[in-house]
Amino acid sequence: MRAQRTPQLPPRERIVDAARTLFVEQGITRVSVDAIAALAASTKMTVYRHFENKDALVLEWLERLTESYSDVLDDLAQQYPESPREQLLGFTGFIVEDLERAGYRGCPFTNTLAEIPEVDHPARALIQAHKKRQFERVKLLCTQLKAIKPEELAQELTFLMEGAQVVAQNKGVDQVGERLMQMVRERL
Repeated sequence: MRAQRTPQLPPRERIVDAARTLFVEQGITRVSVDAIAALAASTKMTVYRHFENKDALVLEWLERLTESYSDVLDDLAQQYPESPREQLLGFTGFIVEDLERAGYRGCPFTNTLAEIPEVDHPARALIQAHKKRQFERVKLLCTQLKAIKPEELAQELTFLMEGAQVVAQNKGVDQVGERLMQMVRERL
C-alpha cells in the first residue's frame, strides 16, 4: 500500500501529482477518483471542486506532461545554442532516462491513446498536437544540422525514439537505451 502524499502542496497540485503517479503506474482507466483523492491526502469532493470530471484531470496532466517535454527541448536549446547535434542527443538522453526508470510502463502518450478509443476525445487531440510540435522541433534541428534530407532524418529519429519506448515496455530487447543512443549517434 502506497503512503499518502504529504499535504505540503496546495490541493490542486497534490491532486495532479497523485493523478500523474497513478496514471503512469496503472493507466487512466484503472485509476479511480477515490484513489487519486486518497493518494493526494484529499477528498473526492475536493477533486471535483478543482476538476469538473476525471477527463478534465487527465487533460491537465497531459498538458503539464507536454509542457515538460517542450521544456526539455527549450533547456537543451539554451544549453547548446550552436549545436543541434547535442540538442538531439540530449533529447534522446531524456527519453533514455525515462526508459531506464524502474517499473517503466511505456510512453504515457501512447498508453493514453491506447486507453482512449474515441477519435474526437480532447486528450487525443492534445497528444497529436504535441507529437506534431515535437516532430517539427526535431526536423528543425535536423535542418540546422545541415542533414541532406532533414525531414527523413527527423522521421527516422522519431521512429527510433518512439519504437525504443515500445520495445523497453515489452522487454523484447536488452539494453534498449544504450542501443538507442548508439543508433542516434550513428545517424548524426
